[in-house]
Amino acid sequence: MSDGILGGFADDVRHALGAPGRTLESVRYTVVGLRTGEVSPRLVAAKLLATAFALLMVGALLFPIYWIFLASLSGSGGSLYSSSGIHLLPKKPSFDAYLWVLGGMEIPSYTVAIHLFGTEIALHTPGVSTTVNCARFDGCSEFPLFLWNSFTVAVPTVILTMAIVIPAAYALSRRKFLFRSKVLYLYVLFTQIGGGLGVAALIALYATFVQFGLDNSKLALAAYYAATAVPFNTWLLKTYMDNIPTSYEEAAMMDGAPSWRIVWEIIIPLSKAGLATVLVFSFLTGWTEFIVAQLLLSTSKYTLPVGLYSLVGQYSTPWARFSAFALTFATPIVLVYLFAQRYIESGLSFGGMEG
Repeated sequence: MSDGILGGFADDVRHALGAPGRTLESVRYTVVGLRTGEVSPRLVAAKLLATAFALLMVGALLFPIYWIFLASLSGSGGSLYSSSGIHLLPKKPSFDAYLWVLGGMEIPSYTVAIHLFGTEIALHTPGVSTTVNCARFDGCSEFPLFLWNSFTVAVPTVILTMAIVIPAAYALSRRKFLFRSKVLYLYVLFTQIGGGLGVAALIALYATFVQFGLDNSKLALAAYYAATAVPFNTWLLKTYMDNIPTSYEEAAMMDGAPSWRIVWEIIIPLSKAGLATVLVFSFLTGWTEFIVAQLLLSTSKYTLPVGLYSLVGQYSTPWARFSAFALTFATPIVLVYLFAQRYIESGLSFGGMEG
């Protein structure tokens, strides 16, 4: 399954790299067609107008991100509230805010041993340190600490969610048991209420965590995130598994394959699109949640959303640093989505979430 995902990602990369060549070829074909009369000028004009409108819409949607990027390049972050008018290009761009965000981040060097055809090949990776940048500022940011905290919350969230969702989705999709319809109804109900918590529920949640001594535990927070992610993702994966023909399982049963092997070798590989969707959604749950993380964690265990909020001051906010922090925080989300984009779209389509 991992080979298929990596192969699909490689195909997407090759497709993206070949886009300029395909565009030039299309332009050349259109020009030649206009000269020979094979292509209608009216059709070309309609496509140009449609393309211009699409680019305008994309530009409008991406403009807030570009505006934040401009603020991150300004020394004071004045681009967010400047009274001198709108400037689409920074007057004096500076990457000091990004150096401050990444300052103090250290990646130690390590060695990876690979056994290939009976020969051990050692790969050495150099260490990376940006501590030297801290000397230019009034101390480094705590972004590396918040980044580590977010990873140690998001990764257990994904593991716990997948460990519960996969068997639950398979059981609800393929097995008939007592109160199955009631369980399905509860799953539908919990997908609607999800993680939305009112003030009273937050107080009860905090009191429960404090009672058991889990109010400052990242693992307990990950378990809570997994619990909130299970209903929707189980229903999504279940509806995806419903579209897998049962003839595959019946053929495997005729060959004497046990149930665990059928799930591992047939159901899971055929469900990779749904699994990728569940993986991304559960990762985003642990990576972006703010309210409960701020409620339960102490300063030293803040995740990235809470760390970003901590930059907001009572009387002033360093907008350049805030913007650079926000964009750096959002980068892994974009990369994860781009990596699993085709599987997310396929999983939502087969899971009945299209449109």
